[in-house]
Amino acid sequence: MTVEDAWIDYNGHLNMAYYHVLFDRSVDYLFEALGLGETYREKRGGTTYAAEVHVCYVRELHRGAPVVVWNQVIDHDAKRLHVYQELRHADGWLAATSESLTLHVHTSGPKVSPFPADILGKIAAMQNAHAVLPKPDRIGRAVGIPRRSS
Repeated sequence: MTVEDAWIDYNGHLNMAYYHVLFDRSVDYLFEALGLGETYREKRGGTTYAAEVHVCYVRELHRGAPVVVWNQVIDHDAKRLHVYQELRHADGWLAATSESLTLHVHTSGPKVSPFPADILGKIAAMQNAHAVLPKPDRIGRAVGIPRRSS
């Protein structure tokens, strides 16, 4: 992907909202690979909703920067999917990370519901494949101001 001109803020770098756009575009590819894309919603009445997202901004991106997002399935259960993403400049340096919790939803409610067995199998297979990857250092971070004890 490429950082688009319209995404640059008055500081001359990628506006924070568009880091989310890049992460979201990438997760669409992941969901498509898992069978959770647009066709899934249309034919089977299921979709995903973001429940929580934590983004860390590591290094500025500028106009026209070529970027790639890496997705890693960290965990899942019958209704939830935990994904970690890294946004990197094409030269390899880390620009941002995203950690998200996604819910499976049936559109008839909408109501949180279990993944169908075939989709759950694909998620489990991908999580198993990703289990050999190192655990990301940035997983499980909390927002807050660290205080030193006196």
